[in-house]
Amino acid sequence: MQQPMKQTQERITVSTRGAGLYDVTTTVAAVVARAAIGTGLATVYCRHTSCSLIINENADPDVQHDLNAFLRRLVPDGDPAFIHTLEGPDDMAAHIKTALTATSLAIPVSGGRMVLGTWQGIYLFEHRAAAHRRELVVHVMGEA
Repeated sequence: MQQPMKQTQERITVSTRGAGLYDVTTTVAAVVARAAIGTGLATVYCRHTSCSLIINENADPDVQHDLNAFLRRLVPDGDPAFIHTLEGPDDMAAHIKTALTATSLAIPVSGGRMVLGTWQGIYLFEHRAAAHRRELVVHVMGEA
């Protein structure tokens, strides 16, 4: 007999201290656990245009450092080619970095837990220099 479908949604607030990666894996995992889904899908969505989401290595902090450094070189703040600088020299650069990464992630759920690899973590990638309060929406759906 097929299990009934169930879904739930929660919002998570992440306070950033400026540009960098912020591990949200534990917080998202807690939302998934509260959803009491056996098999399904967790979607994590970022409600902003100047930060993003990635799944990447969670063991060596040098990975986060190198990712941040690479994006800074690829899309430098204050590029004179940018017209949109309403909120400062990092404004358009942050939007481009968001466009190059992702604003949502889909993660399979099995046995009531996210099916992440051994060294994978979920990160909010803040692209602005100033501190911000960011909101993520976690939507979990599947069979109970």
